[in-house]
Amino acid sequence: MLPVILSILVVLIVVLLVLIVLQPNEVRYTRSTTVNAPASAVFPLINDFHKWTDWSPWEKLDPNTRKMYGGPDSGVGSTYAWEGNKNVGSGHMKILESHPHMLVRIALEFLKPIKGSNITDFTFEEKNGTTVVTQTMSGPNSLMGKVMGLIMDMDKKMIGPNFEKGLADIKAIAEGAAK
Repeated sequence: MLPVILSILVVLIVVLLVLIVLQPNEVRYTRSTTVNAPASAVFPLINDFHKWTDWSPWEKLDPNTRKMYGGPDSGVGSTYAWEGNKNVGSGHMKILESHPHMLVRIALEFLKPIKGSNITDFTFEEKNGTTVVTQTMSGPNSLMGKVMGLIMDMDKKMIGPNFEKGLADIKAIAEGAAK
């Protein structure tokens, strides 16, 4: 009986390992919203890390998060680091590119609870007084990310909904300021 149980366990472990290996090596999460305001009303909300407290859903998860800012107040070279509770973790961001009313590219480094490096792009496409804002995060899928991908759909359960909340708050703030 013991050899049969061990054989079943070995098969299950092999199947699990194969499923993990078959997970994608790269991840990409994207969400967009249309803001009834010009890009000039939206861009500053993202290009200045100090303004993220107004719209970022992660800022609301731990009101006691320790925040550290560095570099210029906004644009290329601006940095933001955080240390919070288990829901927020810790990490840091740096604006790599900033093209007014077109693009903000950010290097994002998660330290806790799971290490990871990603690039986050915010793009702005203005048409007839409205702006389509798109947030995209992409990067390598770590071993832990692959394991988590077997348990839950990160795009539909964690990352995507938070992007949607943040974009909805950006929309509300920018539309309110444009009035």
